[in-house]
Amino acid sequence: MSNPATPPRSLAEALRARDDASLAVLLRARPDLITPVPTDLTQLATRAGTRASVLRALERLDRFALQTAEALAVAGDPASYQELLGLMAGDGGAAGDPAVAGELPRAVAALRDQALVWGGDDRLRLVRTAREVLAPSAQHPSPTGLGPSVREATSGMSPGRIQEIVAAAGLPSTHDSVSAVDGLTKLFGHRKKMAKLLAAAPPESREVLSRLVWGPPYGQITPEPAAHLRWLLDRGLLLPTVPGTVVLPREVALHLREGRAHREPEPVPPAVEPAATHRPQVVDATAAGQAYTALATVEELLKDWDEGGPAVLRAGGLSVRDLKRTAVALDVPEPVAAFWVELAYAAGLLASDGEADERYAATPAYDEWLDRPPAERWAQLAEAWLTGTRASGLVGGRDAKDRALSALGPGLDRSAAPEVRHRVLSLLAGLPEAAAPAPDSVLARLRWERPLRGPQQQGDDLRTRLARWTLSEAELLGVTGRGALSAQGRALLGAPAVAKTPEQAAEPSGPGDKLPVRHHHLSPALEPLSPPEQAAATATAGRLLAPLLPEPLDHVLLQADLTAVAPGPLRRPLADALGVLADVESKGGATVYRFTPASVRRALDAGQTAADLHAFLTTHSRTPVPQPLAYLIDDVARRHGHLRVGAASAYVRCDDDSVLNEIMADKRASGLRLRRLAPTVLATQADPAALLEGLRAMGYAPAAESAEGDVLITRAHAHRTPPRTAPAPVPDGPPPPDPTLLTAAIRAIRAGDLAATTPRKSAGAAVKGGELPRTTAAETLATMQAAVLTGDTLWIGYVNAEGTASQRVIAPIRVEGGFVTAYDHTADEVRTYPLHRVTGVAELAED
Repeated sequence: MSNPATPPRSLAEALRARDDASLAVLLRARPDLITPVPTDLTQLATRAGTRASVLRALERLDRFALQTAEALAVAGDPASYQELLGLMAGDGGAAGDPAVAGELPRAVAALRDQALVWGGDDRLRLVRTAREVLAPSAQHPSPTGLGPSVREATSGMSPGRIQEIVAAAGLPSTHDSVSAVDGLTKLFGHRKKMAKLLAAAPPESREVLSRLVWGPPYGQITPEPAAHLRWLLDRGLLLPTVPGTVVLPREVALHLREGRAHREPEPVPPAVEPAATHRPQVVDATAAGQAYTALATVEELLKDWDEGGPAVLRAGGLSVRDLKRTAVALDVPEPVAAFWVELAYAAGLLASDGEADERYAATPAYDEWLDRPPAERWAQLAEAWLTGTRASGLVGGRDAKDRALSALGPGLDRSAAPEVRHRVLSLLAGLPEAAAPAPDSVLARLRWERPLRGPQQQGDDLRTRLARWTLSEAELLGVTGRGALSAQGRALLGAPAVAKTPEQAAEPSGPGDKLPVRHHHLSPALEPLSPPEQAAATATAGRLLAPLLPEPLDHVLLQADLTAVAPGPLRRPLADALGVLADVESKGGATVYRFTPASVRRALDAGQTAADLHAFLTTHSRTPVPQPLAYLIDDVARRHGHLRVGAASAYVRCDDDSVLNEIMADKRASGLRLRRLAPTVLATQADPAALLEGLRAMGYAPAAESAEGDVLITRAHAHRTPPRTAPAPVPDGPPPPDPTLLTAAIRAIRAGDLAATTPRKSAGAAVKGGELPRTTAAETLATMQAAVLTGDTLWIGYVNAEGTASQRVIAPIRVEGGFVTAYDHTADEVRTYPLHRVTGVAELAED
């Protein structure tokens, strides 16, 4: 066991010195470390140093913490806190840059928490993999712009050349290259001596250094360099790397930078600038209006696909032509249409039917969704959007293999999407109530919080694009109103409601009012909620939205120009019936329906009579039924069914043979190839549907009839897919562990570490390093029984029913019936183990 007073010699010892709360912080920040749970702290440290895990941890650092890690990568190993402060704040130290000095402890603590840095303030060590990733090299330049150190740059140089440089720099010659390089390094790190050396440099030489100082540190020279370059090369201020290339040594660059590793340290995140503020009531009302529009749009989309939607592409997804048709039907741009289609899919309302001629259609869950109250329907859409990983903004782009990305197709999942959406809304929640942010300030803040690009991202600015899409999609969905977070949007995040004084509620403010508030501190971010917490937050958001949504109406206003105006949302039975009897002409705050002969015939085909239609309009209109509309209904009804179409392939019959004579004489009927079978019957080889369409195009109102001669009532056939589940989000690595799993994992790691590090007596079980103890069954039983009497603690090897071997430290309480009951220090509880699964036992050392 390590002595707490002794500085740790490895990352494993540093982790061993942590308490459980500190380990929990590490495992919560890097959940990949407990997938699966390590057997002990040594294995945890090894896993924390793997390249994949380190890269994932570096990607989640904010800009200043990453700059701190980059500074440690160019510092000595180990480095003191004061050396690190000098690299971040410059030669002036804390007095020269108070902002850096104030934030540096937080950055170092963040690196320690994530096990990227270990050791005390006098011996800070960056884990080896992180140093390899962040240290400057010719193949991977550092963001610091620094080059290799003098020692690294002279590693392949001949001893004679090194001595020449030392002499030209004014240093005494040495007997070996190592001491010569050390002397040169000390010279370049000495501020006064370096200032004296550079003061003697030609102006052209200083100009060369100034061009290289902030990077890139490499330059090209000819085989016969100019005099001012030769002056630098002779004194080691430029060192050759490969033929024709020179580099500015790191120590020289730091002197010229006055000790700074970064040109512009960014200790403080950019402010999220409020661009405008509105009255909270206006924000909530605007968002509620958008929420109602979102429900109407999704309903219209799936109603349009009710009898079977577009075909599924062979590679999956919606074709460009079908997306354009959908955009025209919804009267929105194609990117917005893609958003609504993807939202319905994410909510489980839309899927492919899986048939031979595969098509998209509504799922059975859509019918259940329609029956729910509007606020609950919106909440389901909002939760699917917030937690889903599909990014509709990618539709129309290309993937890594240059294949087109289509709506509902593969390749649209981006694991960063829910995190970015949540973070953008959290930043909005941190602004004053009803304040709309400047989009560029939100993007700048996100770039500061996550400066590195993840390996799953295909574009340099995916997070920026996701943030832009989040702002526009939140407005479309009604999570925000006029750019500001609404009350239901705040509840969706689980954020506490903002308390308003009566003066604040009554204070008028315009959309252009600027707010002087600056939010530049690292405000506590709203953590993503667990599924049960998110469900509760979604329900709360729905309850807040419900009073703001308009109440469905049971009436329309009939106009004399054969239109009906719905001054608000209609109740579902009324809307469905009116949708059959009339065509939607325009949508908005009020919906305008147009009555036409075709729409009235559609209602009659659905089984309605003229009397039914008159009664329906009289019941649901707040204005008298206009005479032109009544005449239209009666005229279409009088002619409806006068002609009957059946299957011969198809036939037409009519009691009035003059009507059939008129059809036969009409040139437009030539394509139907009609022939007379009887004075009142015409026949054709066309199918009944084509015959119906042809006669209707000629101005007649035929009706289809059955084999028995009854009029066929035509109703839309609602096509549904088999039951489908909503697409599961694609996570970015393992999810953060819940408290129960975290506690159990830490206990198991501690227990395994205790078993692995507890000293054992040399006598007894024959054990080699890392192996389980091995004893005979008789020896195991005797040692167990003796420990019960003496109260000793034992170290055992144990193999469970799945064949997994582990080491445990136990204090036996009772041995009987082939089982040992003992207090297990590994699990911190009393357990019973079958003796035949114990591989061996060893007594622990006295100390």
